[in-house]
Amino acid sequence: MKLKFSILLLALITEGAIAQQTSTPLSSSDDPSLLRSMMDHKPQLTREIVLGQILRGVLENMHFTGKEINNDLSKNAFKIFLERLDYGKQFLLESDVKQLEKYRENFDDMMSTGKLTILDLSSELMNKRIGQIEKFVETYLSKPLDYSKKESIETDPKKRQFPKTEKELFSYWEKSMKFEVLSRIVDKKEEQSGLVTDDKGNKKKPTSDKKLTDVEIEKDAREKVLKSYKKIFSRVVNEKRSDKLDKFYNAITKVFDPHTNYLVPEEKEDFDIDMSGKLEGIGAILREDNSYIKVEKIVPGSASWKTKEVEPEDIILKVAQGREEPVDVVDMSLRDAVKLIRGKKGSEVRLTIKKPNGLIKVVPIIRDVVEIDESYVKGSVLELSPNKTKIGYIEIPKFYRDFNDRSGRNVTDDTRREIERLNKEGVDGLILDLRNNGGGALEDARMISGLFIEKGPIVQVKGLAGNPEILTDTDPKVDFSKPTVVLINRFAASASEIVAAALQDYNRAVVVGGEFSHGKGTVQAVVDLDGYISPMAKSFSPLGALKMTIQKFYRVNGSSTQYKGVTPDIILPDQFSHLESGEKFLDYSIPWGEVKSVKYDKWKQKYDIKKLRASSQERVKNNKKFKQLLDSIKWYKERKDKTSQSLLAIDFEKDRKLIRERAESYKKEEENKELLVKDLSINTKDEAQKAKFEDFSKRLKKDAIIEESMFIINDMLKVTKF
Repeated sequence: MKLKFSILLLALITEGAIAQQTSTPLSSSDDPSLLRSMMDHKPQLTREIVLGQILRGVLENMHFTGKEINNDLSKNAFKIFLERLDYGKQFLLESDVKQLEKYRENFDDMMSTGKLTILDLSSELMNKRIGQIEKFVETYLSKPLDYSKKESIETDPKKRQFPKTEKELFSYWEKSMKFEVLSRIVDKKEEQSGLVTDDKGNKKKPTSDKKLTDVEIEKDAREKVLKSYKKIFSRVVNEKRSDKLDKFYNAITKVFDPHTNYLVPEEKEDFDIDMSGKLEGIGAILREDNSYIKVEKIVPGSASWKTKEVEPEDIILKVAQGREEPVDVVDMSLRDAVKLIRGKKGSEVRLTIKKPNGLIKVVPIIRDVVEIDESYVKGSVLELSPNKTKIGYIEIPKFYRDFNDRSGRNVTDDTRREIERLNKEGVDGLILDLRNNGGGALEDARMISGLFIEKGPIVQVKGLAGNPEILTDTDPKVDFSKPTVVLINRFAASASEIVAAALQDYNRAVVVGGEFSHGKGTVQAVVDLDGYISPMAKSFSPLGALKMTIQKFYRVNGSSTQYKGVTPDIILPDQFSHLESGEKFLDYSIPWGEVKSVKYDKWKQKYDIKKLRASSQERVKNNKKFKQLLDSIKWYKERKDKTSQSLLAIDFEKDRKLIRERAESYKKEEENKELLVKDLSINTKDEAQKAKFEDFSKRLKKDAIIEESMFIINDMLKVTKF
């Protein structure tokens, strides 16, 4: 039986993947097991049989890695399943895990037969333990706790083991509850003392005029923790079948690579909404990270973006509708968490977030429709006294293109337009800012690279089989020919890495930024699984979709951008360098590789990178902003390694005070008064436009990397080899 797969390749906003569209059918090899049950044994069909066999067929026939779903893959899938089931090691005993381990080599068989026995057993074990824990929690939180006992809790689940006995399990929960209650006590005391400030250093007003006593604060904290835990227990016990299927199937897909995952029908619907760009919510792209919901990216111009308080890698702990009691989202599915966070324009949601440095804060956000205008290219002319050199600045937040409207706005046309304006201004060089740009349309990565060179190959794209396809700039026109710096960081991914790599390989630009870019050099396809259901199984629709990696990118020099990313010519201190963020930190990420280089003509000018780097390092060493940044990075790394938390009240309060004071000191970034930012907007009298530009200008003036990039361009103008 020969299956024909017709796939629509889409831009994956959440992953920063490259956008492609194709109507060309892709064929699988013969697979006698695929859908046999559907064709021959209609009475025995179940939704799990249909879904499992379709998923298996598509994954094994079309995924870039060519992996087979067998016993070895099952072992790895079991590890992922167990982590998703009880990442915190806070519910199951060691004996429970041993019962589940009987199925560690059977994920492949369960997928084909539809008999997902491990789901029933894991639910039975979890419900049993939760029933025991809930009774213990109710009793323990019914009276004041002892905060004078010298003990600590290990907050990193990776450093803990599953408890051997119920006594060990309850001991962990005692500490966990004390930690939660202490956190609420300290939060309330700091609020009542007026110690909590916003990002501008202004003291926040208490949520209530009534000042509680210490006894009242402690009691209120215990009651709220109990209420929060009860919601968690109820959510786990009443978990929907779709959530259980999500755990099982995605335990398998994640062994293929981090960007391949099964989307249940509700998630497929959410994906389509995200692709439309028409959202009412907070404008934050989220991901599941074991038990936590993490911020993946902030959509420029969104409600979250406007607060300047929510950032990538923040963990969302709780969600509240306005002033209502917050709902704990730890261990909650991403889909359910998103349902709480989304809402109508004008309504308020309050997120309790945990920063990578351990700081916990509540961020109120007024939901809104994402302002697409803020996602577009922005340009300006920068002048830094006393140099008076005019330097152009172009920020590309993402590589956008409307595939449904050829006359619609796209990033290449907008970038070309900004370059034309900068050329008219007579700038001497250009900063192309791709930091935090998660990617977008491959076509625009090719064309934007072409704005800076005469013509030639830009990137190679290769599937599992066959030779690489070479994507080339054929337009001999050079829109900008003067010295150029490209800025990247570890959140610059996919299309951003293609542009940075191409301009670096051509010696056309000097790449500046953190130690490496994200390292995402793969393309994903979104496959609608309903397209493969036989007529006799249509009743099981909708099945959802599969987002799957099918291709890999290679630079013109033959090196892959996958895993390693792009290494800048000049490395600067990066505020995110303490985070383990990037492809190299993801389990089962596709390895780096290389193909043959292609012929290309390097730029006529060659910059002496060694001299540029030496001059930059000397400036950075004496720059006050970079010194503060390096100090904060060092402190964040130390905090990250400190995972054991004292539960002695006096120590707990001291630690929280230190975190708050340090975090507030790092907020106070000074603007560079000598940096002039020119507004190139056509309508400079528009009040909204003025406000946006003022915010844009302040951001640039506080950015030490922008300032240093201007100095680098000045050096490029002086140190040039012809």
